[in-house]
Amino acid sequence: MTTLEITEDNFNDEVTDSDLPVIVDLWAPWCGPCKALSPVLDKLAAEYEGQIKVGKINIDENPKLAEAFNARSIPLVVGMRGDEVEDVVMGFRGEPPLRELFEKMAKG
Repeated sequence: MTTLEITEDNFNDEVTDSDLPVIVDLWAPWCGPCKALSPVLDKLAAEYEGQIKVGKINIDENPKLAEAFNARSIPLVVGMRGDEVEDVVMGFRGEPPLRELFEKMAKG
């Protein structure tokens, strides 16, 4: 499974109304750490396929979502269940904090 693109138009369908927990990556094309995070996120998305949905929000293209998540610094990875934020990982510090977020979200 690849990560899906989440926009202001599909946010409710893909995140709020999802049957699975959702991990959302807020990023921008000009963000170096975001580019480093991407392959790790793809790897974990594949490992947890069927348990967790993973999506990416380009904050330049979706400023209302960036504002809603109060994304002052990116990358910002948010674990959500419905419309509730369960956990947040700010910045990119390697795979361990992301794996911990995936584990937590998979267990519920």
